[in-house]
Amino acid sequence: MDQANSDAVVLGAALRVPDEDGLPGGADLLAGGRRQAAGGFRFWLADQRWEWSDEVAAMHGYAEGTVQATTELLLSHKHPEDRDQVAATIARTVDTGEPFCSSHRIVDRAGAVRHVLVVGDYMIGDDGAVLGTSGYYIDVTDTFAESRKATLDGVLPELYESRAAIEQVKGAMMLVYGISADQAFRVLAWRSQETNVKLRTLAARLIAELTATADADVQLRTRFDHLLLTVHERAGDDGHPEP
Repeated sequence: MDQANSDAVVLGAALRVPDEDGLPGGADLLAGGRRQAAGGFRFWLADQRWEWSDEVAAMHGYAEGTVQATTELLLSHKHPEDRDQVAATIARTVDTGEPFCSSHRIVDRAGAVRHVLVVGDYMIGDDGAVLGTSGYYIDVTDTFAESRKATLDGVLPELYESRAAIEQVKGAMMLVYGISADQAFRVLAWRSQETNVKLRTLAARLIAELTATADADVQLRTRFDHLLLTVHERAGDDGHPEP
């Protein structure tokens, strides 16, 4: 298995539902009794080919197995005010190999507007060449405000013990991705739940590594995406990966 497929399988395993091709699968993200969607994608530079998980297709209003993702289709579903931004991001990915990452709105087939965060990382071949980008679409549409307090009080009580680190990470995510505080919290909670790493531990690791990062803006965003998808693999204080 080459590194690109290996990376895709690892990303799929993080969501626990990889398909037979290793494409990152999807997950229902529990937040205060409500559910939030996430799904995987891959973009191959050589032939500019997209692969969507069923969850990403569903975000756009398509039933399982009924659509082949293309750049044209992807752009047709972008909110008119965000389309140029996403088109420029895709063009930069094609030109430089930089991962496809964006915070924007999509309009599904029924006309409903969804706010999505696209988090990507490099796919690297055995020879070290960049083959494309692989990652997740995360639906962060603001429909969960009424459940947030219940989540904080019940599902994640440790938040109050380590609020400073968590608030710092939320602030960094708001800056990097251009999302709200609630959306940033849901993304962080997602990674905590999917990696089985305590929220405060995940936040502390992200802050520790971010403080050592001094890249330019584009590089900083790419680095943050990489950290968000891999920081759960770092060793704990005892030198062993923390469950």
